[in-house]
Amino acid sequence: MLGFLAAIAAGTACLMLPVSLRWGKSIEFIDALFLSVSSVCVTGLSTVNVGQTFSGFGQLVLLLLIQFGGLGIVTFTTMVLCLFRRRITLTDRMLIQSSYNLDTLSGLVRLTIRIVKVSACIEVLGALSYSLVFVPEYGAVGLWYGIFHSVSAFCNAGIDLLGGNSFCAYADNVIINFTTTLLVVLGGLGFPVYWELARCARARVKGNGGPVRRMSLHARLVLIVTAALLVLGVALTLLLEYDNPATLGPMSVPDKLMAALFQSMTLRTAGFACLPQENFTGASSMAYLVLMFIGGSPGGTAGGVKTVTVVVLLASMLSNIRGRADVSILHRSISDETVRRCVAIIAFSFTVLLVLTTALLAVERGGFLDTLYEMTSAIATVGLSRGLTGSLSCAGKLIVSLAMYLGRIGPITLALAFNGSRPAQKTAWAESRIIIG
Repeated sequence: MLGFLAAIAAGTACLMLPVSLRWGKSIEFIDALFLSVSSVCVTGLSTVNVGQTFSGFGQLVLLLLIQFGGLGIVTFTTMVLCLFRRRITLTDRMLIQSSYNLDTLSGLVRLTIRIVKVSACIEVLGALSYSLVFVPEYGAVGLWYGIFHSVSAFCNAGIDLLGGNSFCAYADNVIINFTTTLLVVLGGLGFPVYWELARCARARVKGNGGPVRRMSLHARLVLIVTAALLVLGVALTLLLEYDNPATLGPMSVPDKLMAALFQSMTLRTAGFACLPQENFTGASSMAYLVLMFIGGSPGGTAGGVKTVTVVVLLASMLSNIRGRADVSILHRSISDETVRRCVAIIAFSFTVLLVLTTALLAVERGGFLDTLYEMTSAIATVGLSRGLTGSLSCAGKLIVSLAMYLGRIGPITLALAFNGSRPAQKTAWAESRIIIG
């Protein structure tokens, strides 16, 4: 919590420096704070035109904030300790272990270094791909555009330098669409899944069995659910928007498929848009609210309550319906502690969503759907908006900033921050029955 707050405060101060702004431009404190929170929390909502407001230095500050928020404070702290050759203590190792949900304390520093190297390699390849479009259009500045948008896409931030319409001008550009989609999906899968895929690939080469049989339950769930949600998003977009003249209607069939894939991908908390979100029908927007709330996968750069969390909750519901005492997924039992954590995460996130949506409705004049869309996007760190962000009042900006911050740190971190020093409660009370349902 304090690490993200410190980064937000430093980012706000840097963004307000005259050197961070273009000649003749100025920025209010609340807008600098809002954008700093949006960058560190890799959300993508912005109350100012980033490309026209900030100089090269200001854009570099935003890039560093996005990279910090995407990789996380634990990874960044470990990297700094390694650079200065400081000793990694047992407490540090346990923090890394908890951050990536690992079951071992061995090799954690090497793992963190590998995460940084893999992230850098993916972002460099993404920057080169973007440059194929941006360099011919913008000249040498296009290379910087490629780097910035590659980091923003891989970290699922969604902040762009192209103006107020994100990638809408490139809705029919194959390179932009598929580069963004690949970067966002790779960032949202989670780093633990990378190591699983690499390990299985090595086992396949050595002839030690197929990758699916050797892959952990977590990795299989992430891959299956991510693919299923992408397909579901594409199908719903095509079904509900195929003839909408404000979205997919005027496009050719291949462009409709590409735009539907981009929209489905960006709901994985990416924040980029190839079509104005306010032009989608109410039915599509309601479906998108659910997909945004789910978000990406644990251990990656995406937000939301996470794919695996939702699967565990659904499995628990089915177990109760079937009268089973245990919760199982793909022939593997899930511990009661994991189920309780999933329930806590979703209940907390949904409660925060309802409370802050009500607060935003009280201080703003936006419609209900636009406000709910804005708040879901903020809590799930998505960054999509139906046009409400630019008209937010000071109070509204503070509410959305709080939503982005709470969505980024998550309910478990928040609970541990306030209750981690308390001794475990060992009192057991007599059991009693109540009527539910």
